[in-house]
Amino acid sequence: MIEQNLELATTNGTMSTFVTHPETSGPFPVVLFLMDAPGKREELHDMARRISANGYYVMLPNLYYRDTPSFTVHREDPASAQYMYELMGNLTNRMVAEDVGDLIAYAETVEAADASSVGVTGYCMSGPFALWVAAEFPNVIKAAATIHGVRLAVDGEDSPHSRASEISAEVLVMAAERDHYVDKPHFDRLVDALDTAGVEHTSEWVMDVDHGFVFPQRPLFNKSAAERHWELLSSMFDRTLRNS
Repeated sequence: MIEQNLELATTNGTMSTFVTHPETSGPFPVVLFLMDAPGKREELHDMARRISANGYYVMLPNLYYRDTPSFTVHREDPASAQYMYELMGNLTNRMVAEDVGDLIAYAETVEAADASSVGVTGYCMSGPFALWVAAEFPNVIKAAATIHGVRLAVDGEDSPHSRASEISAEVLVMAAERDHYVDKPHFDRLVDALDTAGVEHTSEWVMDVDHGFVFPQRPLFNKSAAERHWELLSSMFDRTLRNS
């Protein structure tokens, strides 16, 4: 495997981006891995490696780069946790769409990447970003996943569910039964929007798990549900990105 830590120039600054892909048999479809609120860190690098090992060019950017060149929360420090919420609050769907445009533009210049076939996966904070950018770039984003994502179907013009009709990608949604950010009516509102728009999707309300169930270093990690996520994510990427 090849790994790089890029300092990617954007119109808004320099975005540190972890890139991983196989050494041979490229070019590889691109997967954009959008971080959760605790920041770009080795736990996420390992998850990106797992995706890339299946034959993908994976890009994991620090979405907080406008405010700080790097950040990883220290939950035992109240000041660090508070700063995380400030950083998270500074991001919008539209800002991340700009960043995704820059990531795709960079991938178009890389011999190992096939930027005509892009998937995106977002977790927690980035769940809505994944759906928003799928609507923003319907010609290249073929698959989008939101895993215990937040603010997926809310009142307001920046709600991802309001753009369901613009999504041409296949979509994966997984929401946790015990999640104070997304209750069952919230989940149902998103699913109804996807159904009404005719979006091909797999949407699962995952019973008996908590928000953050995917992350192995979290106390609420659920191995069975996490592996289910990997199964569904891998099959969607293989189905949509390799045959596009």
